[in-house]
Amino acid sequence: MVGDGSPLRGQLGDLALTLAERSAAFRSSLPASIASALADLVRSMNCYYSNLIEGHNTHPVDIERALAGDYSDNPQKRDLQLEARAHIAVQKWIDEGGIAGSATEPAVICEIHKRFCELLPAELLFAEDPVTHEKIEIVPGELRERDVQVGRLVAVSPGAVPRFLDRMHQAYGRLGRTEAILSAACAHHRLLWVHPFIDGNGRVARLMSYAILLKALDTRGLWSIARGLARKEAAYKGHLAACDLKRRNDLDGRGTLSEEELAKFTRFFLECCIDQVEFMEGLMKPERLRDRIMIWTEEQMRADLLPPKSDVVLKALLYQGSLERGEVAELLNASDRTARRITSALLEAGVISSETTRSPLFLAFPAKYADRWMPGLFPPED
Repeated sequence: MVGDGSPLRGQLGDLALTLAERSAAFRSSLPASIASALADLVRSMNCYYSNLIEGHNTHPVDIERALAGDYSDNPQKRDLQLEARAHIAVQKWIDEGGIAGSATEPAVICEIHKRFCELLPAELLFAEDPVTHEKIEIVPGELRERDVQVGRLVAVSPGAVPRFLDRMHQAYGRLGRTEAILSAACAHHRLLWVHPFIDGNGRVARLMSYAILLKALDTRGLWSIARGLARKEAAYKGHLAACDLKRRNDLDGRGTLSEEELAKFTRFFLECCIDQVEFMEGLMKPERLRDRIMIWTEEQMRADLLPPKSDVVLKALLYQGSLERGEVAELLNASDRTARRITSALLEAGVISSETTRSPLFLAFPAKYADRWMPGLFPPED
């Protein structure tokens, strides 16, 4: 951790407090039903930007199609859809309480890697040695058994990896709230520095940090740092590389690596988090969100893509959060048949959801309409 003697320590504490306050305010501003629908979309967003950092561009619309079992005929695109589906499955497992203890436990870190990799197509379960160009098999959840070099970083020897992971958990596994928030950044770099797996370390580190913040801030999965890191990818990777540097002098912490650079990365990481909370908060302002959805709905009705009075149902869901199916006819002042027709059209369009044919109706946030409903969340589909 960044020590109390660091010139940036006070600033980092203030940023952690600001992040906790902004995250709590955003969470409490959303009705439970809308928060649940938003969390589903954020998983696709998090997956998209995490993939982008890895050089894999799978648009959330294609991710959404993959979740519905609709895969591309192009083998490469299909593989990336399967990769995205694997990422979302792991994040859903985290969101639903799959990690009982600390996200820094070595067994949990290996479980994250295992759950992700075992869902990948065989073609993506190989890494290439940058020097020999040898193809190396990736075994889900298995720590590496060979030396690796990533850029200038020569990672710790394979025999030392378990000891370093144990030390990580000792340092980050049992912290107070503020320290836990800071550890999301510190542990992020340290895991990448240890480089426990042949491949997939970046993704595992981001999912681990996501899980730390989910628990420390009770984020409910309503925002994610992945978008912020992807939008500042050069700075993100630059900070990580700087954190690999050795301690410069006696004023640069007490460990082997530079504390000053770790403090700078932690500041960058927390500022990215705060920026993403503020971005999501702005998108979900009730009046603006309602206006954007209502304008889109009116356009769809004028184009005969949605039946008349669809806007009434969506407006009710935006205000109430949910609707019993039996309430729709009364709300529309229409027959049961008309109510069922409008409900079916909205369900088919993906803008509302329901667990069963008799369950209540909820608003949904489909990725295919995100550029209109939530502009800036990710680029429009080509």
